[in-house]
Amino acid sequence: MSLTRRGLVGGLAALTVGLAAGVAAPALAETKKKKKKPAKKPAKKPVAKPAPVVLGTAEEIVAAAGLSGLVSYVLADRATGAIIEQRDADRPMPPASTAKTLTTIYALAALGQDYRFTTDLLPLGPVSGGRVAGGLLLAGGGDPTLSTDDLGDMVAELAARGVKGTDGRFGVWGGALPYLPSIDPGQPCWMGYDPSVGGLNLNFNRVNLSWEPGGTAMAFDARGERFAPATRIAAISAEARESPLFTCDAGAGAERFTVAAPALGRAGSRWLPVRRPDLYAGDVFRTLAAAQGIGLPAPERMGAPASGAPLVRHQSAPLGAILRDMLKYSTNMTAEAVGMTASASVGVTGHDASAASMSQWVSRQIGGVGGHLVDHSGLGPASRVTAAGMARALGTLGPKVGLPGFLKEVRIEAAADRAAPQRVVAKTGTLDFVSGLVGYLTTATGQERVFAIYAADLPRHDAVTLAEAEAPPGLSAWLGRARRMQTQLLQVWG
Repeated sequence: MSLTRRGLVGGLAALTVGLAAGVAAPALAETKKKKKKPAKKPAKKPVAKPAPVVLGTAEEIVAAAGLSGLVSYVLADRATGAIIEQRDADRPMPPASTAKTLTTIYALAALGQDYRFTTDLLPLGPVSGGRVAGGLLLAGGGDPTLSTDDLGDMVAELAARGVKGTDGRFGVWGGALPYLPSIDPGQPCWMGYDPSVGGLNLNFNRVNLSWEPGGTAMAFDARGERFAPATRIAAISAEARESPLFTCDAGAGAERFTVAAPALGRAGSRWLPVRRPDLYAGDVFRTLAAAQGIGLPAPERMGAPASGAPLVRHQSAPLGAILRDMLKYSTNMTAEAVGMTASASVGVTGHDASAASMSQWVSRQIGGVGGHLVDHSGLGPASRVTAAGMARALGTLGPKVGLPGFLKEVRIEAAADRAAPQRVVAKTGTLDFVSGLVGYLTTATGQERVFAIYAADLPRHDAVTLAEAEAPPGLSAWLGRARRMQTQLLQVWG
């Protein structure tokens, strides 16, 4: 689904794209205009490909990268765990999103691939004559993938049952998981990759802001692929300043943002995080219900639901499919919700306690990861693992839950003096001046390996200011060198 794409939360400069003529009304499908067939372009002259790079040893590749900070790596035999090559492999390093491989292992071991999250619409009294006495409760089960389209389908099912409204309250409950206002409090408050997490989530707990040139007609909606209702959960105003790009306030009433007016020169849209996801889901459900002729009062938070049969139940995709998308798109909120659900299944509650439980579980299985995890996504820069510990986890635990089949294939070209690996599947990890790549490699001769590569310049990471958060100086070049180094190491090892 498009909401999973990381590009939806990119910088304003990258997302100042023209919008359609307007946002579709609630419960109406969006339409697309047919594109004209492009004219044929004149044939281009063939361009000679650059000569393949001749590689040296792994250490020479690291030296040639010229990265500031530290580099750590390990290459090991997948079956035996025997170390083939290493560099500072026992040094604790920030894993960034490579930590999601550990979350995947942990969740699959605790819950299984077929586990499904549920979201229920519960009656608080008897249903008679199309009215629900006592009220309705939208109760979340921790589903990190619940979308506006899913809520629209729930409303349609409610309407099909003949329900026209309630004589009581409309409540929301998000207590199935511990509430987390943000995954990493050190991130700028407007970053869509750092939303809240709870038991009732919607659209990865992000709301879509759109605007016309010059910042006119700014509006929030909760767009899915088929429904795009407006939402009252957030408000925004433009201010005459250069930075910060946004300010945020999740106090009483609507969540309020301000935006630097010079950034709104062209029409565009951007996903912003919400900090009250349960009320956000309730607001969107109410709007969709009104479009179906079902009148509901404003949503309010309520306590844990009593046992009883739901009027409508939505089930998520199986956990295996959710985790595959999480790894592909590196969705932080999904990792946190899944990790806390896995911990809750063994009686561990609280976000910090859940991260510690996961870290301890993995360590017990493999003899230590060489550090500790402060979350399930790798977003927090205080998490630490070693390359050696990560390789042990991949080699010992990963195959037991089928992890290689969940990772994205990485195409590695042959070097001038090296045959290309047969196959590489891996997970990347990126923070400011932090880069990781971990996974499985099949060499050109069919040998099975596991690898973990980390690079980090923590002083530069810590020095990034709020004004630089969208594009820290030197970051693009640093990450480019780190990724090129990782690719060249895989060429040598393959």
